[in-house]
Amino acid sequence: MATESGTHEYRTEHGDEFGRTYFRRLGDCAVSSVGLGTYLGNPTDEVDAAYRDAITTALEGGINVVDTAINYRCQRSERTVGRAIKDAEVDRDAVFVATKGGFVPFDGERPENPGAFVKEEYVDTGLVDRDDLVRGSHCIAPEYIDDQLDRSLDNLGLDAVDCYYVHNPETQLLETSRKEVYDRLEAAFTRLEERAAEGDIRHYGVATWTAFRVPKSHDDYLSLREVVSRARKAAKAAENTTTHFRVVQLPFNVVMADAFTVESQDGPEGEQSALWFAQEAGLNVMTSASIAQGSLAEELPEDVAAQLDGDTTAQRAINFARSAPGVTCSLVGASDPNHVRENLDAGRFDPMGANAFDAVFE
Repeated sequence: MATESGTHEYRTEHGDEFGRTYFRRLGDCAVSSVGLGTYLGNPTDEVDAAYRDAITTALEGGINVVDTAINYRCQRSERTVGRAIKDAEVDRDAVFVATKGGFVPFDGERPENPGAFVKEEYVDTGLVDRDDLVRGSHCIAPEYIDDQLDRSLDNLGLDAVDCYYVHNPETQLLETSRKEVYDRLEAAFTRLEERAAEGDIRHYGVATWTAFRVPKSHDDYLSLREVVSRARKAAKAAENTTTHFRVVQLPFNVVMADAFTVESQDGPEGEQSALWFAQEAGLNVMTSASIAQGSLAEELPEDVAAQLDGDTTAQRAINFARSAPGVTCSLVGASDPNHVRENLDAGRFDPMGANAFDAVFE
């Protein structure tokens, strides 16, 4: 897994190429504030090859955070990440690798009958209890998360991952109560605490889409304070001295800034945004959709763009996302080495200062 010495050596090798605070701390590791995501693309050999080149370019150029998930591209993204790490001229202990479990993954390609595949491969084999399966596609039961982590390690060809996310836990709210979702999260966290103690993961967290950036009245709302509390209970149940819950992933960009503007999380002095809560709680935040899956590479609001540094629209959008309070790394999906180089170049500019960032919202 990533180590303090490996990531700090990586920062020493590349740090002079980038602007202020390009490398940031996550635990005792030094991680780039621009990361590479692997969500988009069809499950084909051609896309695999493109991602392999893109990831290698990123790792050799100054990006040492790679994000994936077992369900991305029918497990192909994880497998490609693993091959790229082996191909790249970079040590494994310099790379922060994150993956996710929760959605039931297909294997290599989308089956003709997805429902039958899930039933045969997961329900009939006993890997998933039908009562734990939401909408036929999502499960966070401890035994299932255990199985998915093992499969991810096998796909990646790694002994351990640096962060393992429970993927979109708000999906569970489609069929169960909020209290039950917290209970299920605590059970999953307890298993992940055990896996951390065994050395299979370094940290864990939750990767969300809506949960932490919507008002309390929203059907998808989850309390970050309650999630953190459940992680602490899980650490105690696993007899760990401290929780390994460290990272939150959520979407954040110029046109999807709810994580900064919506004050729905219970802070020590009243309600605050998810980003401020995370910063004050000592959590690291990884932003997804940092350029809105490519749409912000074309155009930004003029008043915002004028306050951001970068040679291209995409670079300015990335620099907006990584300027927000509490953000450790902004993830950008890229399967084209040229796009990776453009994203790397965003880091050669300094991020916005706190006052300048606040001014955007005034």
